[in-house]
Amino acid sequence: MRVVYVSKALVMGAYQRKLEELARIPGMQLTAIVPGSWREGRTTLRLERAHTAGYELIVAPLAFNGRFHLHFYPTLGRLLRRLRPDVLHMDEEPYNLATWHALAAGARAGAASLFFTWQNLSRRYPWPFRRMEQINYRRAAYALAGNRDAVAVLRGKGYAGPVAVIPQFGIDPALFAPGPRPDGPAFVIGYAGRLVAEKGVDVLLRACARLGAAAWELRLLGDGPAAPALAALAAELGLGERVHFLGRRPSTEMVEFYRGLDVLVLPSLSRPNWVEQFGRVLIEAMACGVPVVGSSCGEIPHVIGDAGLVFPEGDADALAHALDALARDPAARAAAAAAGRARVLARFTQAQVAAATARVYAEMVG
Repeated sequence: MRVVYVSKALVMGAYQRKLEELARIPGMQLTAIVPGSWREGRTTLRLERAHTAGYELIVAPLAFNGRFHLHFYPTLGRLLRRLRPDVLHMDEEPYNLATWHALAAGARAGAASLFFTWQNLSRRYPWPFRRMEQINYRRAAYALAGNRDAVAVLRGKGYAGPVAVIPQFGIDPALFAPGPRPDGPAFVIGYAGRLVAEKGVDVLLRACARLGAAAWELRLLGDGPAAPALAALAAELGLGERVHFLGRRPSTEMVEFYRGLDVLVLPSLSRPNWVEQFGRVLIEAMACGVPVVGSSCGEIPHVIGDAGLVFPEGDADALAHALDALARDPAARAAAAAAGRARVLARFTQAQVAAATARVYAEMVG
């Protein structure tokens, strides 16, 4: 089976492990088409060649780099005519120009095409994106959704084809693995992500202020516009030196961060224009053997399943109760750690994601 996989996300080396896993599947002849870089705001992410065994990696020019809705690959049609794939995997949302351009080129090359979506809130896009979205729904032989709500959005917008819920990327369980646990007297609570209102870090601070545990500390890894207000709230609540704002850290330091925690919390809050789409930090922490607590926002409960604790979003008292229960019960923490690691190994590794994706390819070509 000849597969062409087009993705700007693959400029990040860690994500390329999924491609190596796909390439190991018998009968798979895989080519990845990626840009040399992707501009994200003021940051330029340059292609890392970290995991490139077993498949062909083609660097293609990208028009309108950094423009999520408008970027596309001008040479993709010529590449597809040369490669003649059975399957074109377009790792982009159905409403942007890149997907419209790719699926049109795929049709001309005789490939069965699919797209990927995280879109878990129904939005009506302006013309021409709304028109491109509907055309892509008709052209696609399959759709991949990163969460369950995205399936409902697709159906509500008129997509009638087959769809599978598969994360965009998994994790490497050899890298994200348990290590030495914290040996200090404090119960260490962690958060990793953007410091913005919808992530609910203020709820986490208010929950910590209610904790009955005598010794605890909170480590906040990340940055964002809400950082000054959160620091002021921590001071107002009298949390003082117990709260540590760590700022941004490189991805290479994430495993060390997780291993230093007794629990990771993702307290996201739904907004009219945003709901948590997945919560990758959850599976990274779970793989490291760290218990997780998440809010009921979006996909979080489905990611955690029965391997952690879920509280009603925005409820600081409920979150405090969950944290207190874990702080006072080392056996419960150990059980949650083991359950979380097992859940990741069963559902969220790069190998599991690749195998599920390959099954979709097989359905597409019959």
